[in-house]
Amino acid sequence: MPDLVTAARKALDAVLDPELDEPITDLGFVRSIEAGDGELTVHLRLPTSFCSPNFAYLMASDAKDVLSALGTRVTVVLDDHHDSDLINRGLAADAGYRGTFGHEAETGLEELRLTFRRKAHTAAMERVLTRFVRDGAEPHDVVLGDLPDTPETQALLRRREALGLSADPAEPVLVDEHGEPYPREEVPLRLRFARSVRISIEGNAHFCRGLLRTRYPEEKAS
Repeated sequence: MPDLVTAARKALDAVLDPELDEPITDLGFVRSIEAGDGELTVHLRLPTSFCSPNFAYLMASDAKDVLSALGTRVTVVLDDHHDSDLINRGLAADAGYRGTFGHEAETGLEELRLTFRRKAHTAAMERVLTRFVRDGAEPHDVVLGDLPDTPETQALLRRREALGLSADPAEPVLVDEHGEPYPREEVPLRLRFARSVRISIEGNAHFCRGLLRTRYPEEKAS
């Protein structure tokens, strides 16, 4: 059933690693996709066996959600993780995050997701403003309508939408988590912080790709 496999792979493009802010398909976390008898079976893998269980669960759960939207039976299996048995049982039973981890789930999954959405938005603002800073523009005055139609701009708009922030062209680019512009005197500090967040995310992504290649040197992702 190649069409279902193709549709599954496309659907999984929408599942992001919450910390690295990249699709799990690009990161090589999708180990295999199989379709048969009207059922999809997807195996996921991670760079180490000790990746954070809540991150692992979030990605596996999101994968099951987007695949279930295709209208077929779905089984998502997380391989080679120290909590694989626990997470896979929770996924199979649709137990949810707290139902899977019980008292170990200190916070809800949505709170964790919000934290990383805000980090991704902060990094995205820095990416689009870098060119303006280099050209001598005042970042405080740059609005969404000033941005060129680039993948970086589209990524920023998606991050704003995920946080419920306005995408009106007159809205300032550099804003806090509530969409309010920072005072002009705080802009240099805020940009330095945003740059550190962006570098941290990109550095972690590079590190995780290296770990994954080391862990599975002979195995290509599906």
